[in-house]
Amino acid sequence: MTRILVSGAAGFIGFHLCQRLLQRGEEVLGIDNLNAYYDVTLKERRLAQLRGHARFGFERVDLQDTDAMARIFETPGITRVVNLAAQAGVRYSLSNPRAYIDSNVVGFLNILEGCRRHRIAHLVYASSSSVYGANTALPFSVHDNVDHPISMYAATKKSNELMAHTYSHLYGLPTTGLRFFTVYGPWGRPDMALFIFARAIREGRPITVFNHGKMRRDFTYVDDIVEGIVRVLDRPPVPDPMWSGDAPDPARGRGPYRLYNIGNHSPVELGRLIETLERELGQRATIQYEDIQPGDVPATYADVDDLVRDVGFQPATTIETGVRRFVQWFDSYYAPTATEVVSV
Repeated sequence: MTRILVSGAAGFIGFHLCQRLLQRGEEVLGIDNLNAYYDVTLKERRLAQLRGHARFGFERVDLQDTDAMARIFETPGITRVVNLAAQAGVRYSLSNPRAYIDSNVVGFLNILEGCRRHRIAHLVYASSSSVYGANTALPFSVHDNVDHPISMYAATKKSNELMAHTYSHLYGLPTTGLRFFTVYGPWGRPDMALFIFARAIREGRPITVFNHGKMRRDFTYVDDIVEGIVRVLDRPPVPDPMWSGDAPDPARGRGPYRLYNIGNHSPVELGRLIETLERELGQRATIQYEDIQPGDVPATYADVDDLVRDVGFQPATTIETGVRRFVQWFDSYYAPTATEVVSV
């Protein structure tokens, strides 16, 4: 028996990935600490969807708990690891930087050590489009220098890429980092713009739109993200004999190391997203415009040429289709059930 370890299994992307892996017959061990950064009930309801599968196991674990993580890696059959657990949120990192070091740096070290000690065949881990930081040349390419992060969250994600490169180089551990671009869809995070906007519009409250609505994001539907993860997971990287220290390519190395963008390759201005959401909700938004926030970047746009070339996949779900599916889930999730009506 072989098993895939998925950290962050109760999270947005982790939940969808576990579903997909189970559907194709994999054995999955999910771990998560179920922290209270956002609604724990939502995380528990995601988990409830997974617990019905005979091939799914779950352990509540903090990545930064070294002893607990060592025990997890003793589980028989783990051959591949997908690390999606992290302290999320750009703005939250401005006021709580230590949370990011604990989870995203110390926790990731425990993942790397477990993979090294148990000779894991492939580690795939979540990076972020935020690593592009102060870069302004669009579209963002994995071959660009990304040495100018503008949030602690971005800095920890950049550190993950550097740490993974070190383990690939020193120990031959195959690692692949995936820079996700603004993921959205059913079961999404309540701290993300689409979720915040939908709830406020449904409740008749105004929404706050930063950078006066001029933000542009490469919104990427969660099913596309999961498809990219699965395809990459099935293709462990090998050392690149053409890599040269004279002109070092940040996206690969002498060891089995790769980086990819996973984005829709089609940036959308926030105003268009809001208009699409209004149509699907059948309600108009009351908008309050504000200046751009510290740590935010005005635009993201993914160059996915490497992903297309190496795994034959490019995200393609339109914003109209994705928002429609999100609203269908959102309304069904928050529709009062008979039990809830009685309890009130």
